[in-house]
Amino acid sequence: MLAYTASKGGVAQLTKALCTELAPQGINVNGIAPGYFATELSQQLLSDPARLPQINARIPAGRWGTPEDLKGAAVYLASAASDYMHGHILVVDGGWMSR
Repeated sequence: MLAYTASKGGVAQLTKALCTELAPQGINVNGIAPGYFATELSQQLLSDPARLPQINARIPAGRWGTPEDLKGAAVYLASAASDYMHGHILVVDGGWMSR
């Protein structure tokens, strides 16, 4: 868990550092932070009868995300609608971080 947590913090700070360097050149640097998503990599957790109910109870949206749930965030960040957004980590997690 230590390496995973440290890497998440590193990516967030790298996003901010790159933003600071590249924003003057008109380049936006932002990130997407997904919550629990049902993918091939999460099958072990989805199959864990002890851990799965604990995770599900903390997701206000009442479900795990799917890769399709990231489309809106990606389209927004790739569009002119986010031209003035710099150095932001957009959380797409079904409300997980609100708890």
